[in-house]
Amino acid sequence: MSMNRSAAAALAAALCLLTAGCGSPSADKATDTKAAASATGYPVTLDNCGVKETFAKAPSRVVVMNGASVAEVSTLLALGLGDRIVANEQGYGMSEVPGRAAAIKKLPTGGVKLNDAYDIPREAMLGLRPDLVLSTTSYGFDQKNGFATCGQLKDAGANTYVSPRGCRQDTSGMTIADSYRLLRDMGKVFGVSDRAEKLIAASEKNIAAVTAKVKGEKKPKVMVLFSNMSMGGNDFSSVVAKGIYNDILARAGGSNAFENASRTSFADLSKEKVAATDVDALVVIGYNDPNPAAYARKLLKEFPQRPASKNDTYVTLSDSMYLGPSNDVAVRKIAGMLHPNDF
Repeated sequence: MSMNRSAAAALAAALCLLTAGCGSPSADKATDTKAAASATGYPVTLDNCGVKETFAKAPSRVVVMNGASVAEVSTLLALGLGDRIVANEQGYGMSEVPGRAAAIKKLPTGGVKLNDAYDIPREAMLGLRPDLVLSTTSYGFDQKNGFATCGQLKDAGANTYVSPRGCRQDTSGMTIADSYRLLRDMGKVFGVSDRAEKLIAASEKNIAAVTAKVKGEKKPKVMVLFSNMSMGGNDFSSVVAKGIYNDILARAGGSNAFENASRTSFADLSKEKVAATDVDALVVIGYNDPNPAAYARKLLKEFPQRPASKNDTYVTLSDSMYLGPSNDVAVRKIAGMLHPNDF
């Protein structure tokens, strides 16, 4: 699969909120509305992309932009908020969580014709009449890309939100804590903080249990990359260098073999550079690829001298290896591959 650079760059993740512009109710109605809001925990204010944003009530017409992500839509589904979505453009085509890929596929898309950046153009966005728009990065609200800006959406009565680390479109410092931040923020916005905290606590418990089992073990060197995806000019342009992937690897008792190959989230590497690097195991992330395992096996055959190839050590993942509510699943699966005797 080949994506243009702008769409592929969005694979590095994150969020930006703006307040909805509302008409002024009558004095009596305003008092009643304020009292009702206080009783339900609203208004809710978040600091997103350096701006304090206030929600008077839970959104009911949510649009999820593509951003080559599933972080936002998966978070909403995990919180039981799928019925609030009027248009979703995200999808990996697969998931480690049973039923999630099918649930995403069933969501409405709004019948939107996507632009050259594989996302919702300005007029189509405004036509959806959203009250909340989620974007993985601030790219999704940039006017020069043909998108509705945060200001335009505010004027139309919609809040906007950019996921953690997405404000500056640099996700190289992303960690699992950012997945929890996304859950917490959405929990507050929709008045389901109790659900968010339960999901976070369960994830932390699961990860802690895995990390305890692999403590003291040697940390194998892992190559992480997206299957059949081109994001640069070299043979291997979707190799992960930095980001949430490294945090997941560390919790699973591993390390990134190409962490120092780039200062950004992804490294654009030649076949020679890849061949010269020792790799003990392979993690292949499937993004709308029906058979990432075939790609993994092909890659292992291409470099038969590696320990990973000799031992046929690989695992295929998708949404759990990315920003989202299921990082604990990736930690467990990778740990089981790297340290099978501990599980």
